[in-house]
Amino acid sequence: MSDATLPTRPAHVLEDPSSQAVARVYALAYLNAAQAAGEQQPLDELTSFQDDVLSAHPQLAYMLTTEMLTNDQKLGILQRTVQNFASPMFANFLKVLAEHDRLSLFSQILREAWIEYERRAGKKRIQVKSAVPLNDEQLSSIKNRIQSALNLEPVLIPVVDPELIGGLVIQVGDTVYDGSLKTRLKNLRQRLQKGYLYEIQSGRDRFSNSEGN
Repeated sequence: MSDATLPTRPAHVLEDPSSQAVARVYALAYLNAAQAAGEQQPLDELTSFQDDVLSAHPQLAYMLTTEMLTNDQKLGILQRTVQNFASPMFANFLKVLAEHDRLSLFSQILREAWIEYERRAGKKRIQVKSAVPLNDEQLSSIKNRIQSALNLEPVLIPVVDPELIGGLVIQVGDTVYDGSLKTRLKNLRQRLQKGYLYEIQSGRDRFSNSEGN
């Protein structure tokens, strides 16, 4: 099996609807501990572990997440490869994850930690979907308009979806503002269909009335 095909998380974790809630518990616990310790950049080690260890070394990531190894074996791997280079707080955090068999949730924990960190800083993630990639000037303009309209510090997450054809779809939490050309054409088509059906029905009504007279 090549490194490129090694899964970093077992499939059952991805299918577990409660995994996000569990990941959030660990993310909050880590951020609270970092805040109590006076950490100025609490997410640096989390991000580095994801990028420089799990993503850069898929085989190591597989060993840390597979069910074929025990929690003690995974802890031993961490002690030999990572913990000597980590801060005491982060090393202890990895130990807790290994002991509770939660290393497979690490990427979700990192995501939840970033979301909470941004929330505490008065920021909010906003997805901006477009048919083609947006340049820095366009993203800056969108950010300024959202910031002015919603009175918050937006963190834009650009997503490219060629099916939109043109325009933008902006998602703020559970609210979606759909200004895409695809949706406009769909709405226009629906209006035309309704108008066509109305004309047919009106014609039938007129024909029925003339027969009745």
